[in-house]
Amino acid sequence: MDQGGAGGSGTQAQYAVRIATGIGAFTEQEWESLGGTTPAALETDYNPFLSFAFLTSLEDSGCAVRATGWQGHHLRLEAPDGRLLGAAPCYVKSHSQGEYVFDHGWADAFERAGGSYYPKLQCSIPFTPAAGPRLLVAKGEDAGAVKAGLAAGLKLVTDKLGVSSAHVTFLPEDDVPGLESAGFLHRTDQQFHFFNEGFSSYDDFLATLASRKRKALKKERREALADGISIDRLTGKAITESAWDDFFAFYMDTGGRKWGRPYLNREFFSLVGERMADDILLVMAKRNGRYIAGAINFIGSQTLFGRNWGCIEDHPFLHFEVCYHQAIDFAIERGLKVVEAGAQGEHKLARGYRPVTTHSAHYIAHPGLRRAIADYLVRERREVERMGEYLGDHTPFRKGDSALNEPASSKTD
Repeated sequence: MDQGGAGGSGTQAQYAVRIATGIGAFTEQEWESLGGTTPAALETDYNPFLSFAFLTSLEDSGCAVRATGWQGHHLRLEAPDGRLLGAAPCYVKSHSQGEYVFDHGWADAFERAGGSYYPKLQCSIPFTPAAGPRLLVAKGEDAGAVKAGLAAGLKLVTDKLGVSSAHVTFLPEDDVPGLESAGFLHRTDQQFHFFNEGFSSYDDFLATLASRKRKALKKERREALADGISIDRLTGKAITESAWDDFFAFYMDTGGRKWGRPYLNREFFSLVGERMADDILLVMAKRNGRYIAGAINFIGSQTLFGRNWGCIEDHPFLHFEVCYHQAIDFAIERGLKVVEAGAQGEHKLARGYRPVTTHSAHYIAHPGLRRAIADYLVRERREVERMGEYLGDHTPFRKGDSALNEPASSKTD
C-alpha cells in the first residue's frame, strides 16, 4: 500500500504496509517469525490462536472467509527489502457476529443517522474471545516502532478502504497506550480467569477457599459425576475422528439452541486436529459407554484457553465439571499459570475464577460518531471498573488472603 514512517532510536525508518487476503499469503516460516506464534515446545509466550495452523484452518475450512462475512485483510509491515517486520490478523467484516465485543448499538445509531457502519475492519481472532497479541512483531525487531507502524497501518487501511472503523479486540493492556496515541478509543470489559498460584493439586487450590465454598464445590463435583458419568481427557493422537464426530454433535446441538447458527463447521475440527492436536484438550463426559458432552480447550505455553462446549444429555452441574473444574485440574497438572474460560459468566466466580479486565481499541473515522462513542466509553469504563471491584469483594477465597480477593490484571500468553 502506501509508504510510512516507523521511528526507532531517533531515526525515521521506512516501511511498507501491504495487505494479504489470506494467512496463506504468508509462508509458515514468515508467520512463525512473529512473537507468540510458535508452538509451546519452542516458545514461552505461545498463543495457539495466533498459530499458522489455527488461522489457516479457519480460512481453509470456509469458516472465516468472505462468504461468512470475514474477508481476510491481514496487514504486513515490510522493510524496504521486503523483510517482514510485523503483521496484524485483520478481516473486513459485513456484520458484528463472532466478535464478543459488542458494537451493535454503535452500528444501529450510526445507520439511523444516515451512515454506513458496515463494512468495518476487525483486528482479531475470529470467534475467539481470548486475549492475546494483535500487533505482532518479528523476532529481533524494535517492538515499539513496529507496533506504531501497524497502528498507523490500521488507520491507513481504514481510510483507504473507506470503511467506517477499525477495531482491535482482546489485546494486551500494554498495547493500549500506543493505540490511544494513534487515535484509537479504549474500551474495557470483564472476564473470569483462574490463576494457578503454584498449586500442587486441586485440593491445594480448594484449601484457599472459605470452608462453605470448599464444601459446595466438592459436593458439586460429586453430583456432576453421579448417574455413572466418567470423564476422559483427550489430547494429541488420542483425539480421533470419531471423537471429533461426537464433539461436533454436541457443539451443533448446544450452539444451535444458544446462537441459532454455530460459527465453526465439521471440517475445521478435522483440520485443527490434524495440524495442532498436541495443543488441544478435549474434555469428554461418558455415560453408558458413549460420550454425552464435551468441551474443547487450546493449550498455550502458560495458559489453557477454554472454548466451546456442548451436550446431548442434561445432567446437574456437568457443564461446570467439564468446562471449569476439569480445566483447573489440567492446568495444575501441566503447571499452566492461567485458565481463560471464555466470555462472560459470573457463575465462574464461585468456582475460583477471578474477575479480569479485558481491553480493546477502536478507530472511528466519522468525527461525530467518534465523539459520541468516546463519551459513552468514559462511562462504560467507569462501570466496568466499579463492577470489577464489586466482584473482587465476592470471590470464594478466604477473606484473610487479600491477594486472592482482588480483581486480577489482564494477563495474556
